[in-house]
Amino acid sequence: MVTVEYRIDRRSGVPAFQQIVQQTKQALRLGVLVPGDRLPTAKEVAEVSTVNPNTTLKAYRELEREGLVEPRPGQGTFVRRTLGRPETGTDSPLYGELVAWMAKAAGAGLEQDDVTALVASAMDKQYAAGTTAATGSTGATTTRSSTGE
Repeated sequence: MVTVEYRIDRRSGVPAFQQIVQQTKQALRLGVLVPGDRLPTAKEVAEVSTVNPNTTLKAYRELEREGLVEPRPGQGTFVRRTLGRPETGTDSPLYGELVAWMAKAAGAGLEQDDVTALVASAMDKQYAAGTTAATGSTGATTTRSSTGE
């Protein structure tokens, strides 16, 4: 069973429903959520994140519209398809390199905002030209139990 805990940043200026959509997509890209996983109920999200259940329902409708999840009456909302690719998972070599780089950045005294600025700048430079060739690579907290529940 997967437990997704949405973290809503009320100071970000991004609507709460959009943060839920973004965090769900991130979990789908990282392979944390996979087809068949059940998302938390709107009531569960409301209790943990202090958002109105309708906010979560709006996010889930958006995810459904994009074909990522499907509601099953009386059962909940389930992941229909993933956004992940093998190279984007947390067990990929690229992820390991990124974690090592983050540790190096922290060791050099950079704070989270500094790292965010560097990563955003590098991403802009890499992808703004429309190229994905390498030049030299929320949100939500998730846990998966190994019991398959």
